[in-house]
Amino acid sequence: MNKNLHKNKKYRQISNRKRELIHLLFWVSALMLLSPVLAHASQEETTEVVSSFYMTPWSLLPPLIAIGLALITKEAYTSLFVGIVIGGLLYSNFSFEGTLTHVFQDGIVSVLSDAYNVGILIFLVILGIMVMLMNKAGGSAAFGRWATSHIKTRAGAQLATIALGVLIFIDDYFNCLTVGSVMRPVSDNSKVSRAKLAYVIDATAAPICIIAPVSSWAAAVASYVEDGNGLYLFIQTIPFNFYALLTIVMMVFLAFVGMDYGPMASYEKNAKEKGDIFSGMKGYADAAMESGNADGKVIDLILPIAVLIVSCIIGMIYSGRFFEGVGFVEAFSNSDASVGLMLGSSVALILSVIYYLVRRVLTFKELAEAIPEGFKSMVPAILILTFAWSLKAMTDSLGAKQFVEALVQNSAGSFQSFLPAIVFLIGAFLAFATGTSWGTFGILIPITLAVFPLENPLGVICVSACMAGAVCGDHCSPISDTTIMASAGAQCDHVVHVSTQLPYAITVAVVSFVSYIVAGFLPNAFLVLPLAIALMIGTLLTIKKTGLFQ
Repeated sequence: MNKNLHKNKKYRQISNRKRELIHLLFWVSALMLLSPVLAHASQEETTEVVSSFYMTPWSLLPPLIAIGLALITKEAYTSLFVGIVIGGLLYSNFSFEGTLTHVFQDGIVSVLSDAYNVGILIFLVILGIMVMLMNKAGGSAAFGRWATSHIKTRAGAQLATIALGVLIFIDDYFNCLTVGSVMRPVSDNSKVSRAKLAYVIDATAAPICIIAPVSSWAAAVASYVEDGNGLYLFIQTIPFNFYALLTIVMMVFLAFVGMDYGPMASYEKNAKEKGDIFSGMKGYADAAMESGNADGKVIDLILPIAVLIVSCIIGMIYSGRFFEGVGFVEAFSNSDASVGLMLGSSVALILSVIYYLVRRVLTFKELAEAIPEGFKSMVPAILILTFAWSLKAMTDSLGAKQFVEALVQNSAGSFQSFLPAIVFLIGAFLAFATGTSWGTFGILIPITLAVFPLENPLGVICVSACMAGAVCGDHCSPISDTTIMASAGAQCDHVVHVSTQLPYAITVAVVSFVSYIVAGFLPNAFLVLPLAIALMIGTLLTIKKTGLFQ
């Protein structure tokens, strides 16, 4: 009797939310267990499962659920996985066995056994290893010491930070941590606030990587496109990536003119007039940052990056049959990003290891330790890619592409012209809420490609708008990995970084949104891009002249 009373008392202590969750899990489990019995009669005479939801509005449910959960939970990994499971349930007509086999065998295992995808993952792992090697060798710290002795002005410090951020375009994580540790002494010496340094670091991370053909971002985007045309599509989207390009224009303009507005203006004023680079908010200032080998030189940073870039370019034109007589441009556009980046990065890693051993800045033990450390640093990116590929496989198996194609073809032509701007807004909102660019365009790019064929100019613009929106949302989001690492790299209080950066990012986002409306009706980069740049500069001059946001 006492035992039963104890159980009842314990059960009553469970919160209502947990109790509802238990009930939900019970009914979902019951439905999944009973579904084979319910579906057996209708499938008894067939050997192949034919989904009742194929090419219906329900085929869009997996990505929609993934998006909705991501917005609610702020968790990209679990949201993507739930979307994958929903896709498996719909494909198997709610069969427990069919769901398991489709999710894991036809989904996760299938995408991980795909040769193209494996090549991309190998490139990411090698990239992570090279990042660790460069940091341990002390090249970043050496460049910082050199820059401190050569750069004296505020504008020079900001432009040098931008230049280094542009140079390190292969990965945003590497960019944030390297640029931050290198340029902190330079910006401090020139009385640039840590808030401004954090903004420049953040604005030269994802916005640079998303327009660099040789980068982890290019590899990720290319992996979502079938028939090996991913890299070619990525290159086509660069002139239409207004947010990334206009962010660079804005940074350079602010540095040259010496202009700031919003909360950033007060931080910069304190740094310039009082020498207070923190304005009382030290944040990460006391955190210890690894400087690497004290004997490192600038060449230990520059040479491996240069070798990586050259090797990857050679690897891509090799995959495009350049050495068999095909022209350079044609070979690059027809290259296999997976093969090219994998081979190029492998050669670069081998040459870098040999170089560091010859230079004796790293021991064999330190080189070996960099391998698992580099792998671990890329686990989040690998997980996002794997789930995004699997979600795409689920939606493809449900005929979502064919359904969306038919739906859009029946829609009004004038509405299609507004799609780039709409896609930009959706991508920005989703990335802001979830804090991940990769998860955002992993969900949206396959849907966007289902709307337009690759040869359609609006298709290229919409994919570019999706990428730009994802970077914009990631840039603004306080829970973004890149935003957090930019704060840590600059050793700036995270709340200060987010609050001072937001007005700048919103300014670029508004101009980009208007530019995508124009591009929807005038899909010509040679006409729209100059117009967007002029609009960006005009907006900044208006803010400066009118004192708006001061």
